[in-house]
Amino acid sequence: MKIMARQIFEYTKTVLIKVSFNSDLFCKEVEKALNRLLPHETEELLIWIKQFIENKPELRSCSSLFHY
Repeated sequence: MKIMARQIFEYTKTVLIKVSFNSDLFCKEVEKALNRLLPHETEELLIWIKQFIENKPELRSCSSLFHY
């Protein structure tokens, strides 16, 4: 089960990277991920998102979805 959960987490990051060209899509995918992932995965994803959007100000519009 852990392997499957990890695969879902990695797939989520892949999707976020692929939709990062559009801030609306990115925000929608972040919202879906936060609702689907396990609590410890959510924490890890938020750390990853913070690093990912650091140099992408256009993606910061959905920062209200998460608190870090």
